Amino acid sequence: MDEVKLIGFMCNWCCYAGADLAGVSRFQYPPNIRIIRVMCSGRVDPELILDTFLHGADGVFIGGCHLGDCHYLEGNYYAEKKVGMAKRLLKAAGVEPERLRLEWISASEGERFAEVIREFTEEIKELGPVKCEKEELEAACIAAADYKLRILATKERELLEEGNKYGEVFTMHEMDRLLGDMVQEDYEAKRILLKLKKPMSVKKIASELNLKPNVVFRRILDLKRHELIGIHEIRDNTPTYIANTREGLE
Repeated sequence: MDEVKLIGFMCNWCCYAGADLAGVSRFQYPPNIRIIRVMCSGRVDPELILDTFLHGADGVFIGGCHLGDCHYLEGNYYAEKKVGMAKRLLKAAGVEPERLRLEWISASEGERFAEVIREFTEEIKELGPVKCEKEELEAACIAAADYKLRILATKERELLEEGNKYGEVFTMHEMDRLLGDMVQEDYEAKRILLKLKKPMSVKKIASELNLKPNVVFRRILDLKRHELIGIHEIRDNTPTYIANTREGLE
């Protein structure tokens, strides 16, 4: 694969300045990357990352300040957790997490910036084009916008260090399992929601998505509780479901 499409979200204060220094200093790196300047790497949400892949990117690069040097104090810590959440969703959708890369690059590290981009470009060329179905990425993108996952992504550090409101401090293993379970459940629910653009039964959904019927039924109950779907009709004692509006699909 010769040509790859890379999108880079870069912190205004450090990585973007490092990219500028690389250009001024004539450090060579492939022209495949399209740079988008953001005020802080912590502003790049998982939803934006997944949407970038959905619209044809082969790889996404996020560059921020070194930990402890953030212009906004803790923005890069949030970036680290958000990228971790996005990688989980990519994996759930069948996309290699290695297609998403986070690096800390200061304004004075122009040569390192060029080296990292050269390396990342070669890695993406070896991986080739994204192979998953568009609907799988779309489901991951919708899941990334879910309130629970967005909050959990930003609260991970707090839960590990300070605990929840009951004073319960999570271990890294417990947090990893919690995040993994929530991402998988929400991703499955959003895949089902996309299928319900037209009426379908639990059995039909399970067959098309290769999920167990009892898993589909649990996700159906969750979607119905949040009023994202409703019963379309009941025929021969078998209900079919349909998405209430397109609101839950956007």
